[in-house]
Amino acid sequence: MRIAQIKLRVISMPLKSPFHTHLGTVTEREGIIVEVIDSNGISGYGEGVAFTTPWYTEETVRTSLHIMSDVLIPLLQKNLIKHPEDAAILFQSIRRNHMAKAGLEMAIWDLYAKASLTSLSKVIGGTRSEIASGVVIAADSLPSALNQIEKYVEEGYQRYKIKIHPGQDYTVLEKIRRYYPELPIMADANSAYTLNDMDRLKALDDFNLLMIEQPLASDDIIEHSLLQKGINTPICLDESIVSFHDAKNAIELGSCKIINIKAGRVGGLYEAKRIHDYCLKRGIDVWCGGMIEFGISRAHNIALASLPGFTIPGDISASNRFWEEDIIAPEVSVKNGFVSVPDTPGIGFGINEKRLKETTRIEKVFKF
Repeated sequence: MRIAQIKLRVISMPLKSPFHTHLGTVTEREGIIVEVIDSNGISGYGEGVAFTTPWYTEETVRTSLHIMSDVLIPLLQKNLIKHPEDAAILFQSIRRNHMAKAGLEMAIWDLYAKASLTSLSKVIGGTRSEIASGVVIAADSLPSALNQIEKYVEEGYQRYKIKIHPGQDYTVLEKIRRYYPELPIMADANSAYTLNDMDRLKALDDFNLLMIEQPLASDDIIEHSLLQKGINTPICLDESIVSFHDAKNAIELGSCKIINIKAGRVGGLYEAKRIHDYCLKRGIDVWCGGMIEFGISRAHNIALASLPGFTIPGDISASNRFWEEDIIAPEVSVKNGFVSVPDTPGIGFGINEKRLKETTRIEKVFKF
């Protein structure tokens, strides 16, 4: 694999409707589109999924752009890589900055799969031809949440994630359960609680939730193990898991029964696969989370979720869930609650060059 050029584009696009959590509201999404071009002119695409401000993790679009431009790309310029795993291992010399690493590493995976004339799903060991699709309900009121659920039930989504926080948890879930007693729902807390809320969280056992995601601090593993011992609802860890080491420790400590794997959060597909493989051996369910992504990251998520250990529907909804027009063609679509896994080379989606150009705010080119 001989890289000839890397292009970084910072793009920005308004969401069709605001995305609400207790941490804030997202109305405009920035991201970094990575294009890695080899000496034969083949392009592989990745996406840096950090947000504009550090509300989800410490990384931002601007810090990721700096790390890619000034640290990671120079490493690639100085070191010949033969396989995407070589890039992941090379990047281990740099601490954290997982989203910056993932954007580049995943573009290299796409390039490698295209050069091999193989779908990305098959290259990484995927076994499914379609994956079950879940959706996030991120509304600012109960009536709005119920309206969203009704719409997505009609579209066939297989799992529903409800954003919760103290003051908007038991009552909201109780009313949703009253309308939808059998609906597969989970709660996502985004670290809104502490161990002092043990009784409050235990009360949510009443609703037969699939899981409660990241109830405690975003960097915690130990206190989650204490909480899991005190409640019946399975805990799923998200923000706490940024590496294979984190996942291994959380499983050994009994901090969770489920792990949300986001390749963009853990540094790319190499680390995501390592976490998946370990969880599969240990009988820990995993699912693929979302980051309000554009289509390139969504395409990578589809390939990742085709691995055999992904037993729970992920946050892989249709492109039109967030965007009037996505930057890929065709756009991701959901039919009867499922997304087809492409069998064409690479991520299996082309680039909507017109839309990409319209949304690009910054472009940087690096020659090799």
